[in-house]
Amino acid sequence: MPTTSPRSLVGRRAEIDRLLALVHAAGRGEGGVLVLRGEPGIGKSALLDHVERATAEEFQLIRASGSEFEGELPFAALHQLCVPALAHLDTLSAPYRESLLVAFGLADGAPDPFRVGLAALELLATAAGTRPMLCVVDDAHWLDTASARALTFLARRIAAEPIAMVFAARDQDPVRGLDDLPGLTVGGLSDTHARALLAGEKTVTLDERVRDRLLAEARGNPLALIELPKAGGFAPPAPSPIASRIERIFRARMAELPVAARRLLTLASADPTGDPGLLWAAARRLDIDVPTASAAAEASGLIRFDTRARFCHPLARSAAYRAAEPEQRHTAHRALAEVTDPETAGDRRAWHRAQATSGPDEQVAAELELSASRAQARGGVAAAAAFLERAAALSLDPAKQIERTLAAARTTLEAGATDAAAELLASVDTETLAVSQHASVDLLRGRIAFVQGTEGAVRGPELILRAAERLAAVDPERSRESFVAALEMGLVVGRAAGVLDRVLDAARSAPPASGPPDLLDALVRLTAEGHHAGVPALRRVLTGDDAGWTRTPALATVLAGELWDIDLHATIVDWLVRTGRDTGSPMTIRLGLSQVALHAVLTGNFGRAMAAIAEEEAIADAVGDPPQLYPRVHLAAMRGRRREVLDLFAEATTRGNGQLTANAHWATAVLYNGLAEYPAALDAATQAVASGDLFLAGIALPELVEAAVRCGKDSVARSALDSLTARTEPAGTAFALGIAASARALVSNAEPDHLEALRYLANGSLSVHLARARLRYGEWLRRAGRRREAREHLRAAHDQLSEIGLEAFTRRAADELRATGEVARSRSGRSYDHLTMQETHIARQVAAGATSKEVATRLFLSPRTVDAHLRNIFRKLGITSRRQLRDMPDLRDEEAGS
Repeated sequence: MPTTSPRSLVGRRAEIDRLLALVHAAGRGEGGVLVLRGEPGIGKSALLDHVERATAEEFQLIRASGSEFEGELPFAALHQLCVPALAHLDTLSAPYRESLLVAFGLADGAPDPFRVGLAALELLATAAGTRPMLCVVDDAHWLDTASARALTFLARRIAAEPIAMVFAARDQDPVRGLDDLPGLTVGGLSDTHARALLAGEKTVTLDERVRDRLLAEARGNPLALIELPKAGGFAPPAPSPIASRIERIFRARMAELPVAARRLLTLASADPTGDPGLLWAAARRLDIDVPTASAAAEASGLIRFDTRARFCHPLARSAAYRAAEPEQRHTAHRALAEVTDPETAGDRRAWHRAQATSGPDEQVAAELELSASRAQARGGVAAAAAFLERAAALSLDPAKQIERTLAAARTTLEAGATDAAAELLASVDTETLAVSQHASVDLLRGRIAFVQGTEGAVRGPELILRAAERLAAVDPERSRESFVAALEMGLVVGRAAGVLDRVLDAARSAPPASGPPDLLDALVRLTAEGHHAGVPALRRVLTGDDAGWTRTPALATVLAGELWDIDLHATIVDWLVRTGRDTGSPMTIRLGLSQVALHAVLTGNFGRAMAAIAEEEAIADAVGDPPQLYPRVHLAAMRGRRREVLDLFAEATTRGNGQLTANAHWATAVLYNGLAEYPAALDAATQAVASGDLFLAGIALPELVEAAVRCGKDSVARSALDSLTARTEPAGTAFALGIAASARALVSNAEPDHLEALRYLANGSLSVHLARARLRYGEWLRRAGRRREAREHLRAAHDQLSEIGLEAFTRRAADELRATGEVARSRSGRSYDHLTMQETHIARQVAAGATSKEVATRLFLSPRTVDAHLRNIFRKLGITSRRQLRDMPDLRDEEAGS
């Protein structure tokens, strides 16, 4: 670190030490992040300036800031941060280079948001290769949404890079993603330090009474302590919020400036880029004498002009903008629009034109609509929403105003701002709407309600159903699509809420399909006539030439389970993963990976399940969403991890999703059956079956049969077996018939049923269920006194259960073997037992021949971070090379690189 240090800030030793520790670690290649939080004027910017000066000799500095008056222009702040590193742009691979150019509006196309984040990470990591880097982001509470996500993405992935990132944000303005990063709240100065700061400024001589009152009102806020005395006089004004008070002081200082300087400050406050070239060009259009006005403005201490126009504090910029009359602000934006290049910055030009307009203007509204399309193509959904909302406000044509308002609400919802979307819809007078528009409002309100919480999750499908019923007469196809959307939403809510059945009842009166019976018809038939009639109809729809399930893949995965068709499920999963990777859709690829994990659990490939879960979690983290929980629930249940299953159960029930809760009950039933704690398994399985959810109720029934038989609840077991048989017989797959035979063997206590189960389950890739069937048959043989045969089957079951990783069932098999007089052979652990899920994924990818860069792309990490994980993997597994990874059979998988 440098030998010279800047003047210490009064009372900030602890904060400075924390910041210097962060940059020291980055200097050693251990990157990190810190978010400074606090009220306006509390000293966040001063701390940023301090750490910049303290590290100037050894670190390269790059800086960005959010802007209060800038619309949601996508990637604006990320662009600011990356500009100093763009000299390294040509070193990036072509896809990464293109992603950044598109994101920054320098090339046409639609950027993959994940690729933009990875490209920015690689760009900054490359720039930091020769000298450590300090990234400073001020006013982070005003970051555009796309930049906030990208910067949060970066901050979580620099642990192995020589990069320190420091954000400053107001504590009352949370930013999605930043709140999950390490933070430090900057509080007010102590009375002693406040007095020392006040005395050190020596700006005004204050009598004791005024000083004490000023100290009390400032509450330790450093900017207030510095600026309030400059207001003059011995009696400060009446108490008011600190930020407003300081803004008034800045305004008072501006009022003393010449008119030209004030106009220049207004112009600078309206321009979020801080580009002096743009500022001077706009000033000349307004006939401002630039040399004289800029000198006067700088002399006031309110602004500094160098490579960028920079106000002394964000509150000074706010004061300059708000101090101007509306017409003066319009004039400033008009001048900035005129000097903004329409080719390279068309969106910013359109936004300035919108801010320069006080009344309706159809031309500007149309231009904003085009900007919204461009912004959305660049991944700036929040920007598109902002443009459309302003376009609606400026619309002259009432019909266009409604369409733009609906479009704004739709994109606002896509941007994750559900409350703002609801407010936009509330402004629409539904009494004047056409039927199709009214249906659009219902659809949007349904989606909003669904994501707002438990109550809304129930109301959401009902609103979608209302839209479907409205559309029945005017747009039959869209009506049927809405019915299916309501069904898909109802599945997530869970059948216990009654929503799914209400939707299915209403769907009986849906407009007829224009062609052969479709998915909606099949689902209605399944509900009305039962599985014997509904399953063949579902199978025709899902396996026919027109694979209509591609329009509702989430629903299709559930229905494949209801059909007990493991091969169909594999087909759907393969399509989801390929489509998700091809399109870059986070929703599709996350659904695909979650289903990869579920399929791998069902087929006994736990290593693959762990790898898929790790990749889904990486994508969820990249987009700032919680990861899918149900794949972890299924894996933990099968592995027999009591603590993990119970923790996941608690989390699932907290989230309040009906289907997720049913998953958790099923998982608990599997866990307790494996542990031979049958009363607990009976209770959990009963709850899992009670709701009647598609797929989940069916797969929980065998657990209910087993638990009921072991608890002596014969009537419960027979009833559950009847329900299971009603589902499996029409399905007719080896999976269905094997599961049914295995459950029937428990109830009948007949050897032929055990043998039938083994025969069916041996025909497919159902090793988990085959091993459990062998265990049940071995238990039956031992109880029948056929110890020698029992040992043979129990030994095979134990070996298979152990090899797959069903730990609880393995212990159960070992206990049964011990009861026959034989001690089970201990098996060496699997490689992935020692690794985290992310490490398992990395190890499997490398074992399949992937490079660090290829793995990094898949998991949204830097290659350096992947190498750091590899070192941990080698240490845990006791190896030293990638070649040795390839020699570990349980890490090899022909699908690991898919």
